[in-house]
Order: sequence, then structure tokens, then C-alpha cells
Amino acid sequence: MTLGDSSPGLEEAAAAEDGGAAPGPAFGEEAARLFSLPPGRALDICARLHSAILEHRISPGAKLSEDEVGELFGASRTVARQALHALAHSGLATIERNRGAFVARPTRREANEVFEARALIEPRIARLAAEVATPEHCAALRAHLAHEHVTVAADDKGRALALSGDFHVRICDIADQQVLAGMVRALVARSSLIIALYWRRADATCESHAHSALVEALEAHDGEAAAEIMRGHIVDLRSGLDLDERPTPPMSLAQALTRPAPFR
Repeated sequence: MTLGDSSPGLEEAAAAEDGGAAPGPAFGEEAARLFSLPPGRALDICARLHSAILEHRISPGAKLSEDEVGELFGASRTVARQALHALAHSGLATIERNRGAFVARPTRREANEVFEARALIEPRIARLAAEVATPEHCAALRAHLAHEHVTVAADDKGRALALSGDFHVRICDIADQQVLAGMVRALVARSSLIIALYWRRADATCESHAHSALVEALEAHDGEAAAEIMRGHIVDLRSGLDLDERPTPPMSLAQALTRPAPFR
């Protein structure tokens, strides 16, 4: 999908500028720090593009034209360029010389590494969060879960996926581990692209019972249980991906020279 397609994507994100949906849950007060941009048009555009990608309204590999982004959001090309470079800094886009910006498209190897990293980091964060979680923290998590359930019931898969990822970020915020939280934010964002490319189950959201069980462990200040639940949850997410490499059959030079050229 490119930005010129009729498929839903940046047009929806741009529509939010005119009083529509607010930026997704990963934004708000932390947006400036997340994208290393001062408040203003570039930050707002970057945040809205980020939301649209996490909600699968813009596909991995989609071209992000400076001119089109500027036109859609009513911004100059310079501002659009700043927003796209910040998006690339967040890991959700790539800038290719003489070609421009594209939504990132993780390889299968990278997908494996992302979930391996999450399985190492997030159980530790869940344990730390369980040690310090307050009733207010847990109430906020339960309200977040209720919001997740509403989006799932409404079959809003993109929004449900974004909320699911944000649940993991909220666990980091409770643990108050800024360095690890930054890592998890990047890994969760990358996971959204990976799910868009390689998910093989009908449901692309985290299973609600795993999130509910995590909240219960945090309420009980049971760090060991929280870590084990998170570890099993990440493993289960990884099992929903089709990441098996498909080896290319060996081919002789004669076969290579006589086979039909691939369609372009």
C-alpha cells in the first residue's frame, strides 16, 4: 500500500486533525520525549503517523512521501520531513537515499530477535512492577483492560492491537524503569509491524486472560507470578507468528538461466 491508495491509512490520520480521534495511547505528555521533537506541527504529525502504523491503518513497506504527508496534514515539506525523520528515529520508518521514507518492514530474523528480547526484558519489568504497584496503578490497568474489551467487541482490530501494546508499556511505567521502558516501547512498536506481516491467528490482540492475570499478580504484589505470567504471555505471542525461514531449493546455473523471469 502507498499513500496514494484508496485503502484507509493517512487519510484517517489526517482527518483526526479536524477534531476526530485523539492520538493513540502511546502519546500525550511523553510524545515530545519519545520522538525527540519540540511541541508543534512536526511532533503532532509524527504522533499521528505513529498511531496509524500501530493500528495497522498504514502497512509495513508503505511509502511515506514528504509531499503527500505535507498535503494531508496541511504542513510544509520541511515540517513533513522533520516528522518522517523522527518517525524513523522511533524505528517505525526507514529513510532510503534517493527513494524517501517507508514504513519499516522487519525481516523474520528481526522478528525472532524482537520477541526474544521481549521475553528477556518484560518478565523482569513485571516483577519490578509487582513490587511497587499501588491500588491506583491497578485500577488504571483495569480501566485500560475494559477499554481493550470494548474495542475487541467492536471488532476494531487495529485499535485493540494498539491498546494491547500500550498495556505492556503501562507495566513499564509502573515499574519506573526509564531505560528498560524505552526499550520496551521500541520493541512493542516493532512488534506491531511484525504482527502485521507474520501473524497467523485470527485474533491479532493479546489474550485478555493473560493481561487480567498480570493485573491480579500486581495487585497481590506477587513478583514471581507476574514474571512467569509475562514470560508465558510473550512465548504465546511468539507462537502466533509464522517466522519459519523458507529455504530456496538449490538450482543449477542452467536452471537459473532457463527459468522464467519473475513478474515485476
